[in-house]
Amino acid sequence: MVEMTVEEFIMKAIEKLRDPKYKGIHTVFSGFNEAFRKYFPNLDPVKETKRLAREGKIVIRPVKGGAIIYKAEEAPYFTDRGREALKKMGLENSDKP
Repeated sequence: MVEMTVEEFIMKAIEKLRDPKYKGIHTVFSGFNEAFRKYFPNLDPVKETKRLAREGKIVIRPVKGGAIIYKAEEAPYFTDRGREALKKMGLENSDKP
């Protein structure tokens, strides 16, 4: 087996485990988390995907039962529902955190 980096593994998983109709994979239902733990027994897939998201390489969207992960350049645009709600309320320029 060829040794891959965490980033290479995650990118390959997104490419190979996704349904052709979709750009991302569900981390649980696709088998990604289980495969990640087998390949990298000493690493946590949640921590590693969050690290790659912070680095801007992938996008994570929390969903029921886990998360969907996308390559950054393939991720659909997601609106910030909180910000949209504030706009509707006329509070979009609020100084509140």
